[in-house]
Amino acid sequence: MINSLIKGRVINKIQGFYYVSDGTQEYECRLRGVLKRKDKKDNCVVGDYVEISEDNFIMNIAERKNIINRPLVSNIDYLVIQFAAKDPEIELDRLNNLILNSIYHKISPIIVINKIDLLSENEKKELEDTLSYLKDVDIPLFFVSTFKNENIDKVKEMIIGKTTAFGGPSGVGKSSILNIIQNKKELTVGETSKRLKAGKHTTRDSNLIPLTEGGYVIDTPGFSSLELPPIENVEELVSLFKEFTFEEGYCKFLDCHHINEPGCVIKEKVQQGKISKIRYDFYKKVYEKLKNERWNRYEKY
Repeated sequence: MINSLIKGRVINKIQGFYYVSDGTQEYECRLRGVLKRKDKKDNCVVGDYVEISEDNFIMNIAERKNIINRPLVSNIDYLVIQFAAKDPEIELDRLNNLILNSIYHKISPIIVINKIDLLSENEKKELEDTLSYLKDVDIPLFFVSTFKNENIDKVKEMIIGKTTAFGGPSGVGKSSILNIIQNKKELTVGETSKRLKAGKHTTRDSNLIPLTEGGYVIDTPGFSSLELPPIENVEELVSLFKEFTFEEGYCKFLDCHHINEPGCVIKEKVQQGKISKIRYDFYKKVYEKLKNERWNRYEKY
């Protein structure tokens, strides 16, 4: 008689042990067979859906929806990209880079701006205008305050039943928001360095944290990388900018890169205010960086 396998999800990993939850119970497991022999860091990661034997060995790993490498986590629905309205100031290129990485990995981005209690009404209006381009590309935007517990319930409503990672620079209140969402104070909260205007890293391991109402949040230390995803060519880069797709109107040249070519519909839309100049300028920076540092090597652009 073949013993039945238990289906669950890897919610934490510590050295060679994998902690798997089936929704009611947690199991301390190890890899078995081919999985154990694979010399790869990503053979089994936090977020994987797995099948385990009755003697607590992971036997099978289901196909992944997505996987990110820094940190190593799989099957993510949302990435909450969090910045502070002040202390430290928002870096728009960094924000757009995290959005680009999120879309590349097939993760839906959500933008959360914390510390709005530090802004005057005029400053808040100016920030809302600056970030208004997010609405044009259907990216949800929330202005919150952990100090006043303002609008965090709206973020929580959106992520219930989903697997959500939190990323962004240090010192913007990610741990504080996670604590409020969980109604707990499990995560260490650090102080922002006044001299450097940058936060001290206060969270350590990546693990799935269950929400009472359903779903998981992922504490993702270091999800603030400035690295670009491994985009192979200009066509793939363009596909990651939703606003570059139109039902009508075409560039003069079929292989237009939307940089210096005449008759470029994208550049016309930017001039008309139909595409955000912030996003277009970011596209040009990414294009030049990839062309000079990667694509030139393979002549793929």
